[in-house]
Amino acid sequence: MKTNGEIDFESDECQYLLSDSDSEYRTIKPKKSLCTCIFSSCSFVFSRIFRKMSNCCFRRRSLAARSIKFGCKSIENFPPNVIRNQKYNFFTFIPLVLYEQFQFFLNLYFLVMALSQFIPELKIGYLYTYWGPLGFVIAVTMIREAIDDLRRRKRDQDVNQQMYVKLTQFGGEKSIASSAIRVGDFIVVEKNQRVPADLVFLRTTESSGTCFIRTDQLDGETDWKLKIALPCTQKLEKDEDLFSTDATVFAEKPQKDIYSFIGTFRKNDSETEESLGVQNTVWANTVVASGKIVGLVVYTGSETRAAMNNSTPRSKVGLIDLEVNNLTKVLFIAVIALSFVMICLKGFGGPWYRYFFRFLLLFSYIIPISLRVNLDVGKSYYSWCIQRDKEIEGTVVRSTTIPEELGRITYLLSDKTGTLTQNEMVFKMLHLGSAAYGTQTFDEVENHLRNFFSAKETSKTSNIRRTIVTKVGEAVKALALCHNVTPAHEENENNKKNVLYQASSPDEIALVKWTEQVGLTLVHRDLQTLTLKTPSGKLSSFSVLQIFPFTSETKRMGIIVKENDTGDITLYIKGADTVMSSMVEYNDWLDEECTNLANKGLRTLVIAKKSLTVEQYEQFEQRLKAASLSIVDRASRIAAVIESLECDLSLLCLTGVEDKLQNNVKQTLEVLRNAGMKIWMLTGDKLETATCIAKSSRLVSPTQSLHVFGNVSSRQEAHRELQILSRKTDSAVIIKGESLDLSLQYYEHELMELAVQCPAVVVCRCSPTQKALVVKLIKRHTGKRTAAIGDGGNDVAMIQAADVGIGIVGKEGRQASLAADFSVLQFEFISRLFLVHGRYSYKRSAALSQFVMHRGLIISTIQAIFSSIFYFSSVALYQGFLMVGYATLYTNFPVFSLVLDRDVSPKIALSYPEVYKELTKGRSLSYKTFFMWVLISIYQGGILMYGAMLLFDEELLHIVSISFTALILTELLMVGLTVRTWHPLMVVAHLLSLGSYALSLVFMQYFDWNFIQSKDFWWKVVVITLVSCLPLYILKFLSRKFTPPTYSKLEELNTIGNSAANTRRYT
Repeated sequence: MKTNGEIDFESDECQYLLSDSDSEYRTIKPKKSLCTCIFSSCSFVFSRIFRKMSNCCFRRRSLAARSIKFGCKSIENFPPNVIRNQKYNFFTFIPLVLYEQFQFFLNLYFLVMALSQFIPELKIGYLYTYWGPLGFVIAVTMIREAIDDLRRRKRDQDVNQQMYVKLTQFGGEKSIASSAIRVGDFIVVEKNQRVPADLVFLRTTESSGTCFIRTDQLDGETDWKLKIALPCTQKLEKDEDLFSTDATVFAEKPQKDIYSFIGTFRKNDSETEESLGVQNTVWANTVVASGKIVGLVVYTGSETRAAMNNSTPRSKVGLIDLEVNNLTKVLFIAVIALSFVMICLKGFGGPWYRYFFRFLLLFSYIIPISLRVNLDVGKSYYSWCIQRDKEIEGTVVRSTTIPEELGRITYLLSDKTGTLTQNEMVFKMLHLGSAAYGTQTFDEVENHLRNFFSAKETSKTSNIRRTIVTKVGEAVKALALCHNVTPAHEENENNKKNVLYQASSPDEIALVKWTEQVGLTLVHRDLQTLTLKTPSGKLSSFSVLQIFPFTSETKRMGIIVKENDTGDITLYIKGADTVMSSMVEYNDWLDEECTNLANKGLRTLVIAKKSLTVEQYEQFEQRLKAASLSIVDRASRIAAVIESLECDLSLLCLTGVEDKLQNNVKQTLEVLRNAGMKIWMLTGDKLETATCIAKSSRLVSPTQSLHVFGNVSSRQEAHRELQILSRKTDSAVIIKGESLDLSLQYYEHELMELAVQCPAVVVCRCSPTQKALVVKLIKRHTGKRTAAIGDGGNDVAMIQAADVGIGIVGKEGRQASLAADFSVLQFEFISRLFLVHGRYSYKRSAALSQFVMHRGLIISTIQAIFSSIFYFSSVALYQGFLMVGYATLYTNFPVFSLVLDRDVSPKIALSYPEVYKELTKGRSLSYKTFFMWVLISIYQGGILMYGAMLLFDEELLHIVSISFTALILTELLMVGLTVRTWHPLMVVAHLLSLGSYALSLVFMQYFDWNFIQSKDFWWKVVVITLVSCLPLYILKFLSRKFTPPTYSKLEELNTIGNSAANTRRYT
């Protein structure tokens, strides 16, 4: 007999191959009520009409390639170079805001109720009793939207009005605003100035013909990027010579890809043509970091790469918002049902439908219109608390709509590099096959390197016998040459120049710093040359012939250099062992040593070289140039030419670089695991490195086994591996991205059912798309809330797919941080974010939402009883400002003060993470707690109404005064009953409400002032209030006495522990 967690894979596998029709296993389809379907249909129709009207009024221009002739104004109409992030303008603000607000069921419902008051037969009381609350909610929303849009407009104006220099004919310069720039203009951009449009890089003041740009506002990467000016235009004597140059630039149609560009530069008088790549472009929103540049504008406005990549991420809705929305629908059904019952009891004689609608109006307060505003303001307060917490200083809340989600997380998906690790690379190992050198033996490397260059300088020949000295020297020389690192010099406070290395990867900087440590220093780097300083102090110069940058597809980078002293041409390549092992000559040690280094948690790189003759290089250069001039399939043709050279390489060495763990990673993961979270690590690293980090970080606890999901290449192999996994109990699993893809193709449901039962899952060799896919699969198959945390651009998809996205500000830039809902500086901060702030936000919102509903239910109960007593008349008991004041001045301050409540201290929440498990069950806001509040509301409403009827002195006004005053006091006492920890501001809120009501009694004279001053009024109010509240206080006392909640037990233990510690200290 098999357990529930074990799937019977022994039978025919075809029965587990899910077809497209088996949607019940793949998706969770929520049931829709009739009103939801009608409302959704109306919203869909209106949105389609609005979209069609917009398309008719504003035709989108199709994207097209363009040819731009130097010095000539373009005859084509291109988008203006303006940045517009505003949602509204003067004419569309009110219509669009109202349209967006009345898409919500609550607001649309109250709009219909308020409009009905213009019909005399349906009018109940004063107009402001319905228009007042609705107007307040809409006004708050409109003010917030107006402020946000004005801020967006101010930011847009600041950018659009920035001044730039435009070159004019005959050597002139003209200062123009960014919004006035057009395609075909020659624009000058100074150092540290933002680039206003997409440019083709023509000239620079740097003698090397290159410049650095900062791209952190475009792609989130903090490292500088090297850009190359067109050689033909860089050679011109003056900038104004550009106008006399008969040339044309062809640019592809606008694309979103910021890492590629296809274009050509043609000199019409000489018929010479050069290819243009991304290295010859400077995109908008980047910043020039060195020198001054001149560029030709090729794309403006909405066609720039920056604008095309400004896609709006999906709007996340919290689970508590969905739960509140469902409860609101229940309340709506209750309003209709109660109105129908009243009509049935009254009888269907006469214009019964008019009475039915009047009852709908009378009971409309059951649906609290202020609920949405209270929750939204509460969310803003929670976000403010998170950002003000000194324990997690630097945390930024970028999405204020989902702070409660932090308290409902079941699955945490984390990146590895830069998230669990620091992304601080330290060179740890150099392996040559026959010898290996670690941190303790780097001095030997230094001696070998000194001997290598001494022998080389003495012999004046490159044919040195391959001894250990030669192997070490060639390996270190390759590391010093094969990279994209550029040394930059900056002056410190003492006017001394410090050398800073700039590169696109911290791995490369670690390698170059290590070569400097052992005696081979990179002193100069530009587009054409690269200079090293040998251990003897001699400068060795190399000409850079070609560079092949690292990409995620090739997983390697290469460089072809020519040593100027000897004329030797050499191709150096470094990359991942998975691609390099097939490119190097046969050896018997590489795979084994890669595994050994990975088991130690080191990142490995394989270094190889190939010597080229002049003839070989010239042939390669010709083929490469022909491929680079191709307009069609340029990238694939270039890759094919390069791959023809990358074969039969000489293996030089294997390097190991350590990526240190983040601070307190082990403790943080242990706390989160005790809180009931299942943690998955998704990384692009190899299996061995991922395994090592999973163990060293305690993602996989020492008591758990780690099952490696085997390589899968067919359906049968996937079936076999799943069968093996189904027999593993309490075992973490690690799986490769390729195996995951194939297994999901055939056995998605079975794989996810097994994976979610594992205590931890590691997916290695995982692409950004796969990371997002894993998040979506967990959400779809479990229905649980997920959180994703990462620090790089490759984590953005995962962060945006999760219910809660957390970005770490790290060495890989700010892209993940900017795209996330929450941004933190350290991984360890997330434990406090989840266990403390997540708990408080969820608990407070749950209490607040239920109490606001209770406030509407109790007054509607009173109205229902009043109508039933007085022959089912549809007359309002409380009219005028009483209804408006009840939901605002008289009760709102104490009710909203529930956002200050807390059940446990932060210390308890962090010391006992197990209490977090209760939150994920959603018991603080459920149908059970909702119906308990409904019963309380019915009980208290009945007591207040019947008590006032029994005690009134034959005047209706006395019933109103007694019941309404007792209602206000009851609400304030119920807030006190709900509060767990009193805050001084809660007392202030109660006093404000009581003071407001007292002043309104004096100055507005709702009731008979003589009766209010009498003893009869006060003893009746006190008796009714005590009868409505005292039983609930007694029940709460007995419940805490005999079945205390978990948090109260922990607080008592903490108090006893503190008392014992104080006693020991004083004795």
